[in-house]
Amino acid sequence: MLNPELRPGRGAPINARSMRFDDPAREADGDWLDARGEIDDPTPLRTEVSLETPRTIITRNASPDIGFDRSINAYRGCEHGCIYCFARPTHAYLGLSPGLDFESRLTAKPGAAALLRTELSKRGYEPRPIALGTNTDPYQPIEATYRITRAILEVLAEFNHPVTITTKSDRVARDVDILGPMAAQGLASVAISVTSLDRAIARTLEPRAPTPTRRLAAMRTLADAGVPVFVSVSPVVPGVTDHEIEAILSAAADAGATGAFSLPVRLPHEVAPLFRAWLDAHYPDRAAKVMALIRDMRGGRDNDPDFHTRFRGQGPYADMLRTRFRLARDRLGLVNAKFDLRTDLFRVPTAQGSLF
Repeated sequence: MLNPELRPGRGAPINARSMRFDDPAREADGDWLDARGEIDDPTPLRTEVSLETPRTIITRNASPDIGFDRSINAYRGCEHGCIYCFARPTHAYLGLSPGLDFESRLTAKPGAAALLRTELSKRGYEPRPIALGTNTDPYQPIEATYRITRAILEVLAEFNHPVTITTKSDRVARDVDILGPMAAQGLASVAISVTSLDRAIARTLEPRAPTPTRRLAAMRTLADAGVPVFVSVSPVVPGVTDHEIEAILSAAADAGATGAFSLPVRLPHEVAPLFRAWLDAHYPDRAAKVMALIRDMRGGRDNDPDFHTRFRGQGPYADMLRTRFRLARDRLGLVNAKFDLRTDLFRVPTAQGSLF
C-alpha cells in the first residue's frame, strides 16, 4: 500500500503529531481517509503561512557548546523540508506535527525588524554577534515574498551590529549589497550548508532547498564581494553522504570558501522516527546499517542530548569522520569556522544621524 502521507516534493514521509504535549493523534476508524492512499495518488501539499506578532525578537541562550548567545528566527517551520532538521520538534509546541506540518504550515514574523530596532535601542544593550539561521533557514522560499531577513539585515547595518548567517539557500546572495559593506567593516560572515553534491541525494534529504550547484555559486558571489564564507558540511549522514566529505570541501574551496566546519547528524525527539521512516521510504537497502552507525556515534542511542558531545559524536566511527574532515580541510587551507566579528562599531542611530 502506498504511504498516504508521502507527498511529492516534501521531505517527511509521515505527519504524526507529537504526544509529548498531550496532543492526541487521530486513530484509524475505518473511514475512507484511512485508505486514501489506495484510492488516489497523494496530492501535492500546499504551503500555508500564518503571521505572528511576538513581543520580542532576540532569542537568548546560555548553552555551553554553542558559540553565540543570541539569535533571531524570522520564521517558524521551514519549507526546505530537510528530513534531519533538529528544529522539527519545535512545531510540537504549536500543536502541529514535526513531520509534514513543519515544512508546510509555516509562521512568519513581519514585525521582526521593528522589534529589533526597539531592542537594539534600549539603554544598556551590549552588542554581540546575532546569529540568523540557527533554528530555521532565514532564506527559505517564503523569504522571497516576505523579505523579513533582508529587513533585519538593514536594521543591523544601520546599527553597525555584527551578524552571522547560516543557510542552505543561494537566496543569501541577493543581499550581497548589504552583506558586502558590512563584511568590509568586520560585521558579517556567512556559512552555507552543503550536505551532498549529488542532486539525487540532495533532492531526498532537502527536497525544497536549492541545488548544491546553486549554493556553491552563492559562495562565489559572496566571496567575490569580500564576505567571509564558510562551508558547513553538515549534517554528515552515515551511509548516505559520508563518502562526500572531501569532495564537498574541495568544491567549496574552489568557490571561495575560507573556512569549514562539520557536524554529524542528530536525531532529537520526533526527528528519530521521522528519519527512520524516511530511510525506509528512500534507502530501504541500507536503513539498518545507517541507524547502526548513528547509534555507534551516539553511545548506543538514536540521539545524544548531552552538552559537549551532542555536536561531536563519539566512538571510532565519529573519530574517523573527524580525522577525514580535518585532513581534507588542512590540505585545502580552510580554517576552523570562527566568527570573530567587531562589536566596537555599534551605535544607536539618532533622528539627526551620526555626528561622525
